[in-house]
Amino acid sequence: MTGADLARYDGSAGTLVDTNIWIDCIDANSPQHEWAIEQLQTLSERSPLHVNLIVYTELLVPGPDVDALDALLDVYDTRRTPLPWACAALTAAAFALYRSRGGSKQKPIPDFYIGAHAAVANLSVLTRDPAPYRSYFPRLVVVAP
Repeated sequence: MTGADLARYDGSAGTLVDTNIWIDCIDANSPQHEWAIEQLQTLSERSPLHVNLIVYTELLVPGPDVDALDALLDVYDTRRTPLPWACAALTAAAFALYRSRGGSKQKPIPDFYIGAHAAVANLSVLTRDPAPYRSYFPRLVVVAP
């Protein structure tokens, strides 16, 4: 993806769903449970929902039940989308900005991969934690409470 391609970014190709939304959807006690389900339903009716390997892996950490996870994702016809190679440079740039702002992590955090993936694939991001996306990917279309 070139700079010219990113200049045309508008988030209209679908929605990359962050891990915290799926957790809220699963956890009936989450204060964001109803909002998360409503957003997944509404957004899935407009355009495709996506998860990438990062989100998928994070969702398997509590207990790797692939069948249950796939069943949940299939309720919303969620696409399992590979990370584009083009997001590597954007992930690295976001991480460099993070470090220049005093960030202490030694390797890029998952939000940087998710944000870069969304940007290069022209996807919006559905999350309950918009701060990292808005801070490191200011043009990203972010849907949050």
